[in-house]
Amino acid sequence: MNMNRFIPMSAILALLLAACGGNDTTPVDPNAGVAESSGPANSTGIANGSNGVFTPIYTGETREERALREENLIVYFEFDRSEIRPEFNAMLAAHGEYLANVATATVRLEGHADERGSREYNIGLGERRALAVRQVLLLQGAQPSQVTTVSYGEERAAVFGSDEESYSRNRRVELVVR
Repeated sequence: MNMNRFIPMSAILALLLAACGGNDTTPVDPNAGVAESSGPANSTGIANGSNGVFTPIYTGETREERALREENLIVYFEFDRSEIRPEFNAMLAAHGEYLANVATATVRLEGHADERGSREYNIGLGERRALAVRQVLLLQGAQPSQVTTVSYGEERAAVFGSDEESYSRNRRVELVVR
């Protein structure tokens, strides 16, 4: 065998063996390095959430607090109404404060309606709902360029059904934080 071919082949073989040689079975903790405390949350940036949507990270929050915050991305509305219900004020204040503190963060507000009413009416109702949420975020310090709105009306139902429970889950604005 020619020596000029032997040396490069040996190097390639050594690299392949080195790459396959480890059998480290230590599990990787996805939350490694995340501080656990019960102190106030301080915004530090944006991370990719488990659902592929970018969500804010706050240092100093517990896993439970983070899970609860990430679940709080939907505002529900009464039938044929676009006024924010009082139980959503604190959640929207927290998101508005986050946007005010992280200038690179953006949010898309997706307005929805249940199937009752015409298609055109429901598009308008979804838009009014999204604009109501936008106004609250802007009052909390978010910049207009950080908040966009879109209305899907009745076209993207969260729950299919023709009962009040289904209708109430479809009357919503979803916050898609990026």
